[in-house]
Amino acid sequence: MQIVFDIVIVIVTILLIAKGANWLVDSSVRIARKFNVSDLVIGLTVVAIGTSAPEFAVTILAATKDMGDISVGNIVGSNIFNLGFILGGTAIIRSLTTSPKLVYRDGMFLLLGTLALTFFLWDLKLTFYEGLVLFVALFAYLGFLFWKKDPMPIEDISENEKYRKSDPFLLVFSITLVVASSHFMVESASSLAAAMGISQWVIGATIVAAGTSAPEFATALVAAYKGHHGMSVGNLIGSDIFNMFGVLGVAALIKDLPVDQEASGNMFLLVGMVVVVLIFMRARWRISRVEGGILFLIALARWVYSFI
Repeated sequence: MQIVFDIVIVIVTILLIAKGANWLVDSSVRIARKFNVSDLVIGLTVVAIGTSAPEFAVTILAATKDMGDISVGNIVGSNIFNLGFILGGTAIIRSLTTSPKLVYRDGMFLLLGTLALTFFLWDLKLTFYEGLVLFVALFAYLGFLFWKKDPMPIEDISENEKYRKSDPFLLVFSITLVVASSHFMVESASSLAAAMGISQWVIGATIVAAGTSAPEFATALVAAYKGHHGMSVGNLIGSDIFNMFGVLGVAALIKDLPVDQEASGNMFLLVGMVVVVLIFMRARWRISRVEGGILFLIALARWVYSFI
């Protein structure tokens, strides 16, 4: 009976997190427009960080509860989910165009970060100083973008929407909804792991990762359908960068994060996934439907292997 209750809680919180994150992004974009914030700031802080709000909430809460496997597993799983199921699935529906800067600047930074995280987790622990390196690297990257005055390839999906007086209240409410829902998701996911004999790493890297990636999925799908390829691909790359450098960096600064042996295999898979994505993005500067199908199948195979 408890297992059924936990499953219901996970499903409900996934829906609440997705809705809360969507409200968070929409209200933030309108507020940013109200104060004439540039597209660069909107892209980096509102779209990428806004859609990563669930990962941030779940990861930080899990870290404070000494659930290192869920904390790190959620980020690794979310990044694989973003590049496999979401990017691949979106490309299956409509092939996506890319750009040299997206590949050589943002994509390569994501690859370097993935390699660094793989090295940091070699001893099955992410420490305070390693988290500090990740967090400082994120600020250096953002500083470089501001210095070059060259915005990330992310388009504003709410450009034509006008500011509403209710937006500040909606922003506060959506943040509260995401954080509260994430708290219950962590509790129920941990309970499921114990009851079903499945490791916290698998739960964090699959079910929780899929749930917290719901905003990215909605954003990428809608953007691709409307022909905004830069946002569809760029937001996923930006979210993965923020997840790895920002979210994990802050989590490790709060408390050392021990992980299961399964982390090593998943990190190698993530490195491989990033490399494949970069190759596909560079080839003809587009991700075709066939290439999207390959990414989707890789992510699906990883899910099946994790549960087996």
